[in-house]
Amino acid sequence: MKNLKIYTYLFVFLSIFLLLGCENVSKAKKFYIKIDTTDQLHDLLKNEKYPLISSHRGGSALGYPENAIATFERAQTFGPAIIEADVAMTKDSILILMHDDNLDRTTTGKGLVSSHTYSELQSLKLLDYKKNKTAYTIPTLEEALLWGKGKVLFTLDVKRGVPYEKVIESIYKTQSQAYVILITYNANQARAIHKLDKNLWLSVSANSKEDILRLEDYQVDVNKVVAFVGTVEPSSTTIRYLQSRQIPIILGTLGNLDHRAKTVGDRIYEDFFKKGITILSADRNKEAAAVAQRFASQHAISSQYIFKK
Repeated sequence: MKNLKIYTYLFVFLSIFLLLGCENVSKAKKFYIKIDTTDQLHDLLKNEKYPLISSHRGGSALGYPENAIATFERAQTFGPAIIEADVAMTKDSILILMHDDNLDRTTTGKGLVSSHTYSELQSLKLLDYKKNKTAYTIPTLEEALLWGKGKVLFTLDVKRGVPYEKVIESIYKTQSQAYVILITYNANQARAIHKLDKNLWLSVSANSKEDILRLEDYQVDVNKVVAFVGTVEPSSTTIRYLQSRQIPIILGTLGNLDHRAKTVGDRIYEDFFKKGITILSADRNKEAAAVAQRFASQHAISSQYIFKK
């Protein structure tokens, strides 16, 4: 009986802690990226070169699951946010935000995402990274895109088996083409999406001049791409070439580089900005965003599309 009381107190304490954390985020001042046209997106990424942090799956913290709108809102409190989110599809062809093929790791459910209807998934709750059950449910892609207008940029990682056509349909239905970048992992994927719609921006895997030239051979408009150079710092030759083509660079610090920053200091994020890398995709989005804001202030970098309120 004594142990039961202890567990009850711990549960109540944790519930209150999680609730207060969410309330603090809702009341905190947030950064907004207000982009209404793809020309403005071009201006922000290519001309203003404002240092930005892409929060991997939105980020995570106690009480905040990955790929949840509440977690995206939390990322806004750190700095102007790019949200990297994953697009999956239910058994009845509804597009949702979910990274894994299985429900087990991130929800209270079990089994394949594709074996469940959207209605069935709505009865589930999302888990945070410590496996705590939260109050949040799985969002649809359209819900996330509608929420994001005038607030964030999205980079969408379309999971295997999800038709590009359905994703593009959702983008246009929600009129979010100005603040969405579709992630591709090779020239074939980039070409396939570009054939479907030449107006949408793409994130492309490109760590060399040859990668960009291959995209051009595939008739992909490199004026509407950002180059994801991987999770290892690119060579100075690659950085100079991409800069000469005015192609924004995304470096994935998630993984080893984030671990290194945690060990030796967050200044390494600043070093990447100094070298001309304008976007960092980070798991440590809070720490990286603090460095990005300090760097922008010290170097008098501003943006007409970014404000805080």
